[in-house]
Amino acid sequence: MNFDSYECLSFDCYGTLIDWETGLLQALRPIFARHGVEVEDRRLLESYGHAEAAIQSQQYRPYREVLRQVLVRLGDEYGFAPTVGEQNDFADSVRLWPPFPDSTEALRRLQTRYRLIVLSNIDDDLFQGSAEQLQVDFEHVFTAQQIGAYKPSRKNFEFLLNHAGVERSRLLHVAQSLFHDIAPAKALGLATVWVNRRAGKEGFGATVPAEAQPDVEVPDLKTLVRLAVAETLMAADADAGRGVLGLQGSDRAGE
Repeated sequence: MNFDSYECLSFDCYGTLIDWETGLLQALRPIFARHGVEVEDRRLLESYGHAEAAIQSQQYRPYREVLRQVLVRLGDEYGFAPTVGEQNDFADSVRLWPPFPDSTEALRRLQTRYRLIVLSNIDDDLFQGSAEQLQVDFEHVFTAQQIGAYKPSRKNFEFLLNHAGVERSRLLHVAQSLFHDIAPAKALGLATVWVNRRAGKEGFGATVPAEAQPDVEVPDLKTLVRLAVAETLMAADADAGRGVLGLQGSDRAGE
């Protein structure tokens, strides 16, 4: 892929920038413990993924309500009834879900070369908590609340294309979920990078499985920076007649 041909990077947030599986488990474990329910992480995350996808495929409702209903469904599956307080606490927990260790620095590096956009299945106010943790100013943040639909709906990606302020050919979509992001983005002709955060792990985690062929696969954002920013700088370096080897060394020294 010629990364120099892109002007703008659009990112999924939860699962790509924010470690939502860690956040989900940290929020769900105390609730399950209070009800005396034990379940392994892999099964719990997969149960969550199926429940969330089913609810989001229905008529749009705020993500807070999605999370409340997911918890009720998990309770039905595992034999307990979550209280209203537990439902509300689970919905509020999004603000505390941690970024991946490489997210902030990678975004800052990428921001030196590209315009950055977020396209996320989230409410506006919940994203603010995540934005405070990421500490990066995005040019645009497009949420499910603004669009009235959840990925993988085509509406979300059509909204992105209509409001990004860049031609389709100059926009590169970066995401962890084949189901929510890579498949629908490819269907609309967008170039994609799959951040395979679950590489080497068993199961499909909190995202339901899907078949899709990304243009590029990376295990993390640090690798994307090396490919996207370093490649662009090396191309500029070569054009300036200063050689490639010297720039590779300077890029590594700056990491």
